[in-house]
Amino acid sequence: QVQLVEAGGGVVQAGGSLRLSCADFCGSFSYYAMGWFRQSPGKEREFVAAINTNGASTYYADSMKGRFTISRDNANNTVYLQMNSLKPEDTAVYYCAARFYSGDYSRPAVYRVWGQGTQVTVSS
Repeated sequence: QVQLVEAGGGVVQAGGSLRLSCADFCGSFSYYAMGWFRQSPGKEREFVAAINTNGASTYYADSMKGRFTISRDNANNTVYLQMNSLKPEDTAVYYCAARFYSGDYSRPAVYRVWGQGTQVTVSS
């Protein structure tokens, strides 16, 4: 079973960068496509990016294209989210998730295992 732990969140000024990581401590990581989502208070969970099992295919929400990059290191059971040119509206709790079910990568319902989240705050 996958067990995910995110790290790398923090406070950054607008225009800055952060790199989030998400590690699987149970060793079955390479079997699953992975996704990043985010959620702000009072809003629904929002798709950010996803990556297939071998890292050859990536998917992004339109508002993140060109600013965020998802990648994975299967040897170290870790997926990353590099976030550049951050904006105050990027402030949210960011979650990684393992995709268990077929379907649209952007739908939370196709992911079964979620991390605990890491807070990202972008100040203006």
